[in-house]
Amino acid sequence: MVMSKEPAAKPLVELDLGESIWDRCFMVAPLVLVGTRDADGATDLAPKHMAFPMGWQNYFGFVCCPRHRTYINIQRSGVFTVSYPRASQVVLASLAASARPSDGPKKVLQNFATFPATHIDGDFIEEARLFLECRHYKTLDGFGENSLITGEVVAAYAHPDCVRSTEIDDQELIHNAPLLAYLPPGRFARIDQSNAFPFPADMKR
Repeated sequence: MVMSKEPAAKPLVELDLGESIWDRCFMVAPLVLVGTRDADGATDLAPKHMAFPMGWQNYFGFVCCPRHRTYINIQRSGVFTVSYPRASQVVLASLAASARPSDGPKKVLQNFATFPATHIDGDFIEEARLFLECRHYKTLDGFGENSLITGEVVAAYAHPDCVRSTEIDDQELIHNAPLLAYLPPGRFARIDQSNAFPFPADMKR
């Protein structure tokens, strides 16, 4: 009997470390708008995708650059907000990335509908999914030209149609209120389908 052979696996592609390896393959990331206050009192909103909970407690972090206004504002004020846009707000998130003129704030932000935070000086975008008010915890510099900014969440809010409960199935919740995912380096996705993850029975955090 002739045994069939499995097709040979293709050799791995070695990525050039002289350029950003993160631009060579797609990944799934959140997309948030970090809100800060400029020195003149104007609201600044900046999209960030390297953004994530810092552990299981109420801490949040994101990657930024020391020359960006977001970094400068947080070092001065000690606070920032985080808005998680809906999938329907992807254009809004894109506009927040518009270039800033050298002589003032981003003019496009004047057209954003916002509302103020409660416990800190900052603003959120209206109709987002999840809202965090953060006090600056610590900044770690030196990741090349980038830094990790972290904050302690002092208040959090969510739109009612995005809150998990025992009265609605998780998949139904996601279907009714789709999530926005950023696929770096330059695509996005609307997530409205999901499956329960097959955790081992004895798994713990």
